[in-house]
Amino acid sequence: MRGLENFLSVSEELRLFGISCLIGVALGVVFDVFRAFRLIFPHNSFLTAAEDFAFLGLYALVFAVFSAVFARGETRLYYALGNLLGFAVYMAVVGSVVMSTLRKLLTISGAVLGVVFRPLRGVYILIRAKATAAFVGIYRIIVKPLKKIKIVLLNRRHLLYNKMENKKRKNVKSVVEKNET
Repeated sequence: MRGLENFLSVSEELRLFGISCLIGVALGVVFDVFRAFRLIFPHNSFLTAAEDFAFLGLYALVFAVFSAVFARGETRLYYALGNLLGFAVYMAVVGSVVMSTLRKLLTISGAVLGVVFRPLRGVYILIRAKATAAFVGIYRIIVKPLKKIKIVLLNRRHLLYNKMENKKRKNVKSVVEKNET
């Protein structure tokens, strides 16, 4: 009776290494999507870090699924090395070309959109001036009088302790008396 195989043959290991390299290339494509999103919509370092953590979480998920589906649940170091090799080769060969092309396309499209929307700039300035005047008028009519209303609870800041108790203690000044003067 033949038992379960505990070891992979050399040809199976090479096949798994090749598949892990291809998965690294696919992860490079996904990372390029993240980079393109950053290029199109510039944002701060917190959102960039959040995207990087999301990518690392995706990589961990892909690595676990790869190990479960292709490698009978076994995890080997050369799987991660294959992923890293495929990712690095993609980034060095294709990733740099993709990003430079995308930068050029965004520069050209920005210039074209600038020319197209230049006539609308005057209309925008006119609408903005009228809207600003309207909102300033609303502020003067509604908001300023509301700010002048005194709220009783905010103006009287008394402690909830008994006044007489504070007067008996000679070394403690009454907070109520201090505020009233």
